[in-house]
Amino acid sequence: MNYETYAPEETKKIGQTIGKNAKAGDIYCLIGDLGVGKTIFSKGLAEGLGITEAITSPTFTIVNEYIGRLPFYHFDVYRLADSTELEEIGYEEYFFGNGVCLIEWANLIDDLIPAEATWITIEKDLTQGLDYRRITVTSKP
Repeated sequence: MNYETYAPEETKKIGQTIGKNAKAGDIYCLIGDLGVGKTIFSKGLAEGLGITEAITSPTFTIVNEYIGRLPFYHFDVYRLADSTELEEIGYEEYFFGNGVCLIEWANLIDDLIPAEATWITIEKDLTQGLDYRRITVTSKP
């Protein structure tokens, strides 16, 4: 599925829709360059899960946990040297638990991502405007 947005609020709304439809065990792999809107999308997904607290990117903590209608595990693996670092925090409990996982920079740990994960790519196209984003949702990268 492909989406086009022209404002951050529209990107957030797509995240909200995905969050409203998320079910226990879902894993969303989020890919996009720095500054493309991954955190905006993440905030929308969290809102769709009924989470009201502030959502921040877990750049240095690797994972933030939130409680909504389902537990929400927000990962940012940008700073990991390799996927073995994720093994040290027990990623399996998150990935194969009863919550919803959103993993920013998931392509960096693709060897750990289950085959049934949903991949979301956010891209800019400056010829379409500064706030334009193309969001692609697929079953595989």
